[in-house]
Order: sequence, then structure tokens, then C-alpha cells
Amino acid sequence: MPSLLLLFTAALLSSWLQLLTEANSWWSLAMNPVQRPEMFIIGAQPVCSQLPGLSPGQRKLCQLYQEHMAYIGEGAKTGIKECQHQFRQRRWNCSTVDNASVFGRVMQIGSRETAFTYAVSAAGVVNAISRACREGELSTCGCSRTARPKDLPRDWLWGGCGDNVEYGYRFAKEFVDAREREKNFAKGSEEQGRVLMNLQNNEAGRRAVYKMADVACKCHGVSGSCSLKTCWLQLAEFRKVGDRLKEKYDSAAAMRITRKGRLELVNSRFTQPTPEDLVYVDPSPDYCLRNESTGSLGTQGRLCNKTSEGMDGCELMCCGRGYNQFKSVQVERCHCKFHWCCFVKCKKCAEIVDQYICK
Repeated sequence: MPSLLLLFTAALLSSWLQLLTEANSWWSLAMNPVQRPEMFIIGAQPVCSQLPGLSPGQRKLCQLYQEHMAYIGEGAKTGIKECQHQFRQRRWNCSTVDNASVFGRVMQIGSRETAFTYAVSAAGVVNAISRACREGELSTCGCSRTARPKDLPRDWLWGGCGDNVEYGYRFAKEFVDAREREKNFAKGSEEQGRVLMNLQNNEAGRRAVYKMADVACKCHGVSGSCSLKTCWLQLAEFRKVGDRLKEKYDSAAAMRITRKGRLELVNSRFTQPTPEDLVYVDPSPDYCLRNESTGSLGTQGRLCNKTSEGMDGCELMCCGRGYNQFKSVQVERCHCKFHWCCFVKCKKCAEIVDQYICK
């Protein structure tokens, strides 16, 4: 009997630790700035032991690549900001909560929104690490070594210091996917399906950055004649990456796990997703009302657009509950004049505007 009780206690503790690990995420690196190696204090505890949200595999990588951690945090922050921009007019607006899970319980649902969040945060890490390599901030990488494009005119120089998207992609894959790859769930289980979903969406985010990197050039020559050009590989603006991933969100594929441990389409009539596409395994909650079990914060108190028929319109945003009108004062720059030389001077104008918030 005591041994049975011991086994039950051990199983309960194991499941509790699993839930605790799931609740935390490396995304929390975005919320607390990570010290760079040159700022470490002699005799202080190693930085990796103090960072919340890392899985065992990610903690080992942290110990090997401590100087990378600040840029992983920057990448996570970039991804979160882009998520909030893309969903600013949606019921779920990528809100963060004040704990190590960053987004709260809503990420435990394998929804379209979760798919986008995983993708855009993975993309943020590729972006930040690639740029840090180019700027000489990391000892293990430098400028891009991408081969000269075949379609580049022969008299243009291939040089400069490009963003090292190859290294950024590889490192982001190793670090971000570590959490998923060290999980060991039964083949064909819902938990395994969620792991495969996360890995697919991580890859889609990384590929968006990798595929959108393009050639940038600078002119040389007498009086800017542009008789010669030097070109290099450059990351796309992250807003464009976010726009691409938002399109992938809109066309995300509903999947389910098979007994053989693979994801398959719920509706076989649709096209099989490529590694660049987002996938999800659970339907999205409606996000209308605050719900502690799903993590939905609801839309009460959210601003809405009275004249819009889109998702930002009061009818859809407020889920039919109605809205309240109030007046607010907005201050804007106005009556701007250019003064020689060379600055613009503006006045400040106050305007009373009507605004609407959901009941």
C-alpha cells in the first residue's frame, strides 16, 4: 500500500512539473532584458540558471552560447510586437500577461492564433541572430557567406557585409525547437499532435525570414553616377515578414494526428500544407468573454470602430453586447512650416473626438 501511494505521488508530481514547464516559455526572455556577457559580475550566479522559461535543452544551449541569449530575447520581443500589430483590430489582440507564460493559458489551445504566435516568435529569433552576426556581436558568426546570385550583373560587386540569415536560421531551429524535441509523448496522442503542430509553425516562421531575405545594393561612381554597384544579402523589413505570416494565418490548415503519429488534413479536399504554411489542431475560442479556463481576456473595454463592418467594427468586436460612447481630446501636430535651413516647426492642435468601447 505505501509503495502504491508513493507511485501515485510520483506520477502526480511528474504531471505537475510537466504542466509547470508547459506554462513557462522562452518567450519570457522578451519581458526581462538579458545581460550581455560583458556585463556579468564576477562571482554572480551563471546567467542561464536565472533565466525563466527555458527547457533543459535550451538551458544547455544557453550555457554554450551565452552571448546569444540577449538577441534571442530581442527576437522574442520583436515577434510579440509584430503579433500585437497584426492582431490589433481582432478580438484576440496578442495581449501578454504578467508571468513566465507571456500569453497565458490561451497558448495551451492549438488554435490558429497559437500557430501564428509560434511562427512569428521563431521568425523574430532568426531576424535578431542574423542581424547580430552582421554587426559583429557574436563570436561564432560574422557576415553572410551566401554565394553570389547567378542573375546579378557581371560588373556588379558581390561583397559588403550581409545579414547572416543562414546562421540565424540554423541557430533558431536548434534553440526554439529544442523544447519540442525533448518531449516524449505516446505516438498518435493529442500531445504528440500538438508537438508536431508547434514544430511545423516554428519552421514556417523561420522560412518566412529566410525566403524573404533579398539582395540590396549601393551605388558607386563619380557624382553618384552609379557606374558600379556593391551588393549583399539583406533581411526584409520584419513588418513584411509579419504580413506574410498573417496571410498564412488566414489560410492555415486544420490538422489531426493519426495513429502512426503524423499530422493529416481534417478535410482531405484541401491542399496539403507545405513547410511554409501554418497549421492548427484545435478550433479557436470566440474570445468574446473573459474565460479563465481558456485564457481569453474578452473584449470588454476594447475600443471599436462604429463605422467599420470588419473585425474592428463595434458589432463584431463587442460580440453583439453593444458599446458605450465617450469623448476624448486628441492632440496632434498641425500648421507645420518649413524654416530655412533646415527644420520643420509645428503647432499643437487639440480636437475632441468620439470614441466607442465595448460593453
